[in-house]
Amino acid sequence: MDVSKITVNKQSSILIHCGKNIYLDPFDINDSPHDADYIFITHDHYDHFSMEDIKKIMNDKTVFIIPESMEKTLRNNVPNTDMISVVPGQKYDIADLSFETVPAYNKVKPFHAKRAGWCGYILTIEGQRIYIAGDTDATKEAEEVSCDIALIPIGGTFTMNYKEAAKLINKIKPQVAIPTHYGSIVGKESDGEDFRKLIEDGISVELKL
Repeated sequence: MDVSKITVNKQSSILIHCGKNIYLDPFDINDSPHDADYIFITHDHYDHFSMEDIKKIMNDKTVFIIPESMEKTLRNNVPNTDMISVVPGQKYDIADLSFETVPAYNKVKPFHAKRAGWCGYILTIEGQRIYIAGDTDATKEAEEVSCDIALIPIGGTFTMNYKEAAKLINKIKPQVAIPTHYGSIVGKESDGEDFRKLIEDGISVELKL
């Protein structure tokens, strides 16, 4: 897949253009295109689950994919929408899209508990596997991911930092790594370049923040 079809708006607010518009954790959206075919949510923190931004991109045909633990919250905000609730570690096929869920959590930090059931996602698009990690540390599940493109947080504090993220990428060896979740709320703007410097030859790094 051409990585130019992937944009990162802020934090982990991602849009994939692939004949349909797939948003993940929409946040700080400037306009109101109401063009989302799918909206994936990884967890319920304000910079990942923003109803203000969701309402800017959703329409009456939008399909939501959301952790099971958040289903009630979303139903209370958009009661008549098409929604698929998911749990970590599963595979799903929905209409024209296949994806897997990967546990997303902190190993020691208290911000993202494993018991919450929050998820990263691996989307299969145009024959390639795209891993969107969500807010996570470099967990054993993340280390077992097989993907072609990886979007992972590098800002530290709430997630892995750029050194830990680089170590993870060098282990799972995607073709392309795209760092997220730095340069605004957490992490320095320089983290992207510092991350790039630690990545082994043969893995391309695309900076989109």
